[in-house]
Amino acid sequence: MTVSSEPLKSPKLRLAILLLAAGEGSRLGGHPKALLKKEGNSLLKRFIHSIEKLHSIETLIVTGFYCQEVESEIISLQKEAQGPLAWIRNPNPEAGQSSSVRLGLESLKSNYDALLVALCDQPNLGAPEIEALLEQFNQRSANQEIILPMINGQRGNPVLFSKEVIETVLAIPGMVCRPFLDQHPELVKTFTSNNQAYLQDVDTQSDIQKLGLDCI
Repeated sequence: MTVSSEPLKSPKLRLAILLLAAGEGSRLGGHPKALLKKEGNSLLKRFIHSIEKLHSIETLIVTGFYCQEVESEIISLQKEAQGPLAWIRNPNPEAGQSSSVRLGLESLKSNYDALLVALCDQPNLGAPEIEALLEQFNQRSANQEIILPMINGQRGNPVLFSKEVIETVLAIPGMVCRPFLDQHPELVKTFTSNNQAYLQDVDTQSDIQKLGLDCI
């Protein structure tokens, strides 16, 4: 498959961000990961504050389980956000993460150049890690449309996609980013890094202590 777009060298890359915050957090005993706290602030708040310097043209959060609690936090953040911040509620979050991704992709409204698909439970991820992905995007070769962080042979998150790839994904009924990536390795630029922030997320109670989060 060929996606016809040229590498973008402009530093004024139009960035959109899709943040997934719809999960059940079942292995945490039923607690929204987005509202876990580190140094007194929710992971959602820390992420939104960390991306302010990136000047994204759209930030869309997908909620689902615990929607009222998470959306209340978003409303609070909207009051101080320096850029566009919105949410969309997945009415069927039990259908899994892929349903949230598809809903999010279909709900984006901006004319972006690149889309960052991020998770809400990566406490050590911030602007430097995202800026490194954007730099890789700006340096990519023709037909490299996806930037995938790879740490010690493991896939990391978030992942950066060109607008052209997202449009192709949306043209395929039911398709989402990860299986598309698997089916089209020729479009992927692997970003090899030792930065564990791309891998570190919260799944269990032991992760809370390991990653220095406040106790639930």
